[in-house]
Amino acid sequence: MASDKKAGKSSTKGGKSNEEIFAGFQTLRSEQRVMASKLSEMELELNEHKIVIDTLKNVDPGRKCYRMIGGILCERTVQEITPTLISNKEQLTKVIETLNEQLAKKGAEINDYKEKHNIRIRGQDELQQPEEEDKQAKRNAIVVNPIEV
Repeated sequence: MASDKKAGKSSTKGGKSNEEIFAGFQTLRSEQRVMASKLSEMELELNEHKIVIDTLKNVDPGRKCYRMIGGILCERTVQEITPTLISNKEQLTKVIETLNEQLAKKGAEINDYKEKHNIRIRGQDELQQPEEEDKQAKRNAIVVNPIEV
């Protein structure tokens, strides 16, 4: 997926080889992708809870309804299920806020890692690269491919 521009055992800042720096960067990007997919999953679940709550508002409170709990279908009444759904929705909202904060922190961590180890992403840096950088810094840069989702 991505490759180093310099393949070899030359050490850079802090005594790490380009391969070790690249592996650390890939790990950070992987963690960020996992976090983003979990956030997306939680947002879908929150949306489902909102739809069910809105649907059950217009239904007789004594009416039977079914809820899937851990793969088991349970029969309850609308009156029994509604408070649980509202509580779950509130908890999902809190989890989503926390995940958003963690995702922002992970993005900042990745940017710091990129700056610290002079990592450049192909295609992205041709647009942003200032011309006044010295040639030595360009020679020591690690070039990786952009994230493919």
